[in-house]
Amino acid sequence: MSLVEEYEEGEYGRAPKRLKTAEVEEGEELEEGEDSDSESAGLLGDVENVGAEKKALWTTTKYGPARRDSGEDSHRIAQSPVVHVRGLCEAVVEADLVEALEKFGPICYVMMMPFKRQALVEFEMVESADKCVACGSSEAVYIAGQQAFFNYSTSKRITRPTNSDNPNSGNKVLLLSIQNPLYPITTDVLYTVCNPIGSVMRIVIFKRNGIQAMVEFESVECAQKAKAALNGADIYAGCCTLKIEYARPTRLNVIRNDNESWDYTKPYLVRRERGKGRQAILGEHPSSYGDNGYGSHCPLLPLPGNSRYKLSSHDIPEVVAYPLPQSSSYNNHGSSSVAMVSGLHPTKMNCTRIFNLFCLYGNIEKVKFMKSVPGTALVEMGDEYAVDRAITHLNSIKVFGKRLNVCVSKQHAVIPSQVFELEDGSSSYKDFAMTRNNRFTSQGQASKNIIQPPSCVLHYYNVPPCISEDQLLRLCSEHDVPGFTKFKMFDAKPSSKTISGLLEFDSKTHAVEVLTVLNHYQIRIPNGSNPYTLKLCFSTSSHL
Repeated sequence: MSLVEEYEEGEYGRAPKRLKTAEVEEGEELEEGEDSDSESAGLLGDVENVGAEKKALWTTTKYGPARRDSGEDSHRIAQSPVVHVRGLCEAVVEADLVEALEKFGPICYVMMMPFKRQALVEFEMVESADKCVACGSSEAVYIAGQQAFFNYSTSKRITRPTNSDNPNSGNKVLLLSIQNPLYPITTDVLYTVCNPIGSVMRIVIFKRNGIQAMVEFESVECAQKAKAALNGADIYAGCCTLKIEYARPTRLNVIRNDNESWDYTKPYLVRRERGKGRQAILGEHPSSYGDNGYGSHCPLLPLPGNSRYKLSSHDIPEVVAYPLPQSSSYNNHGSSSVAMVSGLHPTKMNCTRIFNLFCLYGNIEKVKFMKSVPGTALVEMGDEYAVDRAITHLNSIKVFGKRLNVCVSKQHAVIPSQVFELEDGSSSYKDFAMTRNNRFTSQGQASKNIIQPPSCVLHYYNVPPCISEDQLLRLCSEHDVPGFTKFKMFDAKPSSKTISGLLEFDSKTHAVEVLTVLNHYQIRIPNGSNPYTLKLCFSTSSHL
C-alpha cells in the first residue's frame, strides 16, 4: 500500500460537505442553500450537528433583523452547551470567535463553516452557553468587527475525530480540508502557511475526494495555535479555504519527500525517482528551474492591524495572505495551458461534450480532436492551473465505458489545423473563447465555483419553474443517458425566475455521463422568448 493510499483509505478521504454556489449568473439560482439562512454540513458530514440548526428560532433584538419562524421565544429550543453562531463576516477565523466568546466561559471546541458565515461553538458548561445566548438577545455582540447572532444548537456535542471532551487533549496532527482549491496545493504551500505558527514536522497530501492534507506539528500546543489561527482562512484570496480539525493519527509516516509528502526531520529522503539511479550529467534540474512551482519557503510579511489573522489574545505570530503561485505543480511536464485527453469514446464524445465536462475546472478556449490519434483531443484552457485541476479530478474517470487519461500536453496552444468531421457529424475543432458558458470569466465569477471531484449527485440550476421531475427524467431518456434515482428541489425565493435542486444517480459514472451530455442544454418553454440554459455541476452532497 502506498503512502498516500494509507491515509486515503481512512475516514479522512471523505470530501468535506459544504453548501455553496457553483456559479451564479444574473437571474440564476444559488446552489444547495447558498442563501446564508440555509444549513451547512461539517467536515465529517455531521448532519446532526448542523442540519438541524435550520429549525432554530432566532431572537429579535433592536440590534439586528428578526430571525423568527413563528411568534415563539427562541429559548423554546432545549438548552445546550453548543451555540450556533450566524452572521459572521467572511474574514473570521476560529481565534476570532474564541477571543469574543471566551468571556462567557471556557470553550471546548469550535466548528467553522466559512462559506456559510456560521459556526458552532461548544462551551464546557451549559451555563456559559446560557450567558452567550442571553447576551446576544439583549445587546449586540461583535466578532471580528461584525455583529453576530446566537442560539442554542439542537446538538449537545460537536462531533470531532478525536472523540474527546477534554479541550486540552487535542492531537498534534491536524486534518486540513482545502475547499474551492483554484490553485495547486503542495507540501511547500502548506509548509509556508503553517510553519510560521508552529514548527511543522511532516505533511501528507491526498486527493481522492477533493484535496485534504494532514500536517504534523512539533507539539499539541503548536497544533492548537495553528488551528485557531488558520481555521476558516483563505490560502489565496477568495479560494483555497482551510477547514481544520484534529486528525485521528498521532504521527505521520512519510517515505519520500516530494510535492505530496514531506518529512522535515529527514531531509535526506529521496524527493522523487528519476532515471532509475543513472548519473545525471548536469544535476537534477537547471539552476534556474525550481524544485517546485512555488520556489523556496518565502518569508511572511506583517499584516495591517485589521487583518483577519490578527490575534490579540493569543501568542500567535501574524501571518499574511499568500501570493499567487508562479507556476504549475506538474513541473515534470513543464507549464502549459493545454491538456491532452485520450480514451474518448469514438461516437459519443465531441468538442461540445468535452467542454461540458472540463468547464467545471476552468475556462475552455479551444478543443481539437487529433486526426492522427483516434480518441484523443487537445483542450486549451484558460491557464495552467485549470489544467492542473482537470488532471486532479478527471484523470482516470470512466465516461461511456472508456477510462479517460488526462495529462499536460507538450503544446502550448491549440492550432485549428487538419479539421475533419467526427463520427457524429460535428466538427473536430471548436472555439469556445467567447461562449457565455465559461464559468471563470471574472474573478468574482470564478470565486463562486466549487472545485469538486465527480460524484453520484449532480446539482442542477437555472431551470424554469414549470419543469417537473418527470420532464427531467424524460430529458435523460431522450438523450440516451441514465436516469436519476432520487430527486430534490430546493425551495425557491418568491421573486426567483428559476429553480434548482439535486439529482442522485446509481453511480458516479452515470452522473458524469449525464453532465457530459446535458450540461448547457437549452430548455425552451411555450410562449418563452429566450431558452433557459440548464447548468449542471457535481454536488458536495454524497447522497440525498
